[in-house]
Amino acid sequence: MSPAKRDILICLLLAAVMAVIPQVVGMRYIVTQTTLFFIWATVVTQWNLVLGVAGIFSLAQMALFAVGAYATAMLGYYFSLPMVLAMPAAALITVVASIVIGLACLRLKGPYVALLTLAIAQVIYLVVVNDTACFTNPPSGCLPFFGGVRGFSRFGDLGFRDLLGSKWYLAHYYVGLALLVLAMLFVIVVVRGPLGLAFKALRDNPGYAVSRGINRFKYQLWVFGLSAFFTGLAGSFYAVQFGVVGPIVFSLAALLFLLSMIVVGGMGTVWGPLLGAAVLMLADEGMREVGDWRDIGLGLILAGFVVLLPSGLAGLRLTRARK
Repeated sequence: MSPAKRDILICLLLAAVMAVIPQVVGMRYIVTQTTLFFIWATVVTQWNLVLGVAGIFSLAQMALFAVGAYATAMLGYYFSLPMVLAMPAAALITVVASIVIGLACLRLKGPYVALLTLAIAQVIYLVVVNDTACFTNPPSGCLPFFGGVRGFSRFGDLGFRDLLGSKWYLAHYYVGLALLVLAMLFVIVVVRGPLGLAFKALRDNPGYAVSRGINRFKYQLWVFGLSAFFTGLAGSFYAVQFGVVGPIVFSLAALLFLLSMIVVGGMGTVWGPLLGAAVLMLADEGMREVGDWRDIGLGLILAGFVVLLPSGLAGLRLTRARK
């Protein structure tokens, strides 16, 4: 069996297992936290495609996530667009935003890309929080065009609250699962196909790859734009799941938390980000009651992986396979 077929089979089997969890567990808190895991896992699988597979040191992923969330909220709030249409529309808007960012950044290399993408993300954040001019006057008070520090709420949902009542979160669980499965299938097709070979060549030996006719800028722009679709869709679903969007989606802490998932799981691997997301979310949940020690504990876990297991959890399996 080819690696691509094997990975697709694993993906479908995992999806089948996750599909029965709400029926077995039934606790609302566990279901909603697993839904959040689906969202973060979708983001890190796409970020790993950019950072780990293509070798683009981009820190713009949380900004793209925020673009998807804000676009969904604004389409629903200002145009009363149903969320089932606003979500894919927001994902396409995120792709356009990623291409604009890519055109500005991808001609640079290494840390310069990281610095510029982080700077662009901060500029977008500042535009949002410094938007104080009154654009509309809802009953709750003056609202700026980008929501300002208050953000958006009451912009619509997928309709499951009316359809299922108090069990609406179960439908959101399966929407999140479907999103993650589609994102993983996209990653598998890219990594195990010709595009993946081109991206890895540009990452590992760019000089040789360019000499063989691979256009670095074109291929990197491709992966930057395509991965942004699922990143934006994850941001869009995040907005629908929580029913509110604010500047917190630009949080540097969230960016570092998701980056840590990639490092812990194994950068540049197919399943590493998924493993890293599961481990760190379980660790974060387990240390929820220890207050300030929570961040210290997560930091120690990350430091331990960087020092003792730099290839991550998936890298450990590969190392044993070579032996």
